[in-house]
Amino acid sequence: MLTDFSRQTLAGLRILIVLTVLLGVVYPVAVWAAGRAFADRADGQLLHHDGEVVGSRLLGQNFEGDTWFHPRPSANGYDTLASAPSNLGPSNPDLLAAIEERRAAVAEAEDVDPARVPADALTASGSGLDPHISPAYALLQAGRVAAANGLTPEKVRRLIDAYTEGPVLGFLGVEGVNVVELNLAISRAAH
Repeated sequence: MLTDFSRQTLAGLRILIVLTVLLGVVYPVAVWAAGRAFADRADGQLLHHDGEVVGSRLLGQNFEGDTWFHPRPSANGYDTLASAPSNLGPSNPDLLAAIEERRAAVAEAEDVDPARVPADALTASGSGLDPHISPAYALLQAGRVAAANGLTPEKVRRLIDAYTEGPVLGFLGVEGVNVVELNLAISRAAH
């Protein structure tokens, strides 16, 4: 006859074995299988050009020079290990000065009136790594990018339209243009 202690020990061992199989084997295999079924998403939606990984569809990166569309500013220099906003409040003199400097720089680069520079050209996103800009900011840059790449402005506008994404589920957020994908398309079209 088993004692209470022996019954409890056997019950505990059965639970240990069942949970070990479920949580130590079945669950990890299910997560791995889901990751393989959606490999592109599980691997970070990597973008390739000429067989090399050139970025992720999910993370902004810095593009400098006239040949590229410029992204939103980043509070931390597009460092994925330091993803965060600047934490400067809307009335902070440092933030206001940075916004005015950016406004002047964008207006000069795009040869437009400073009042035409959209807000996303002036301020970083919450993560500092947002790969999207507004269609207005993309169109503002279209002439410069077209001229620098030997493309027609119409061709560049068509590429902007092609890489403009609508709001999530049709109503969450606003339209945005993925700068990383757009620049990759510009590179392909120019060569």
